[in-house]
Amino acid sequence: MDREIVGNASRGRLWVEVRRHGAGAVVAPVGELDHHTAELLREPLEKCVEDGAARVVVDCSRLDFCDSTGLNVLLAARLKADAAGGAIHLAAMRPAVARVFEITGAGAVFVLHETLQAAEAAVVD
Repeated sequence: MDREIVGNASRGRLWVEVRRHGAGAVVAPVGELDHHTAELLREPLEKCVEDGAARVVVDCSRLDFCDSTGLNVLLAARLKADAAGGAIHLAAMRPAVARVFEITGAGAVFVLHETLQAAEAAVVD
């Protein structure tokens, strides 16, 4: 498994870890996803899709906050993955983040998993 850490320490509120394996990847944002930090997640998600990761799991277990800009980053990544024949799976959402998806109805367009392990099992080659 290849491992790549991406982030911007100067923003301090979000960093992103990317673990690639096989035809998939796990992208783990840690901290607060909002209009100030969205690019830190957008770039690795787009790179995973561009590099041919058919299935990308976003591990939300350490995501403390997500606003509409963060939601739009995830939705845009889902559209790009879908167009490339892939998928974006979301795993282990904390209640505050899950609430944003519930209120907006965005949860209906993603494959959601209660745990990272369940998501990884679902996307195994």
